[in-house]
Amino acid sequence: MTDSVPAASAAPPAKPVRVSDRFVAYVHRVCASTQTRAALRRGLGLPVERCNYMHRYLVPWLRDHDDQHHGDVRRAYYAVASLIAARPRSARDTTPDDSAPVSWYERCNLGDLLGQAVAKGVMKANSAESALHLMARQSSDAIHPGLPGLIRQLQSGGITVDWAVLLEDLAWWNRSRDRIATRWLESYFRTAAGTTDPAPLDSVTENDR
Repeated sequence: MTDSVPAASAAPPAKPVRVSDRFVAYVHRVCASTQTRAALRRGLGLPVERCNYMHRYLVPWLRDHDDQHHGDVRRAYYAVASLIAARPRSARDTTPDDSAPVSWYERCNLGDLLGQAVAKGVMKANSAESALHLMARQSSDAIHPGLPGLIRQLQSGGITVDWAVLLEDLAWWNRSRDRIATRWLESYFRTAAGTTDPAPLDSVTENDR
């Protein structure tokens, strides 16, 4: 009687790639061309209506979005494409990390990035906190013009931006500003303090209160 060979376990289904991640990968690819990178960079901080040189590269990514929120989504795509194109050379030479955590909320949002900047001495804590609290009160139209300078400061300090997370947060900002701003602030204070695993509330003793 021969030993039976156990059946090979089925591989887990591949996790679908988010549209935002595919878009970011696309922008990285086309930015290999100096001409394309220059065209996309011309849109830094500008409304879509003043980004005529970007349309040929980005319009195909926006055709499926509904009209009601199309403006917010479109501006987010254009903003992130221009920010990627405007990366300093040190950041352009860095290969994007495709091994993102399974959970979307484990990925670095803008609050995490500012927290890293404070922890590394790239920014002062009062400057980072002021920037976050100001953005939490603003519409996306007010946030976009200030992003190029802030992102350049982070990247010049060696902080790696998760562009897909920034893209989705910007696209949803006007609809879910309070939720996103709260997530940014929570992430900032965890990261700036150097802890991502604080003690649960029910573990606090009477002497700690």
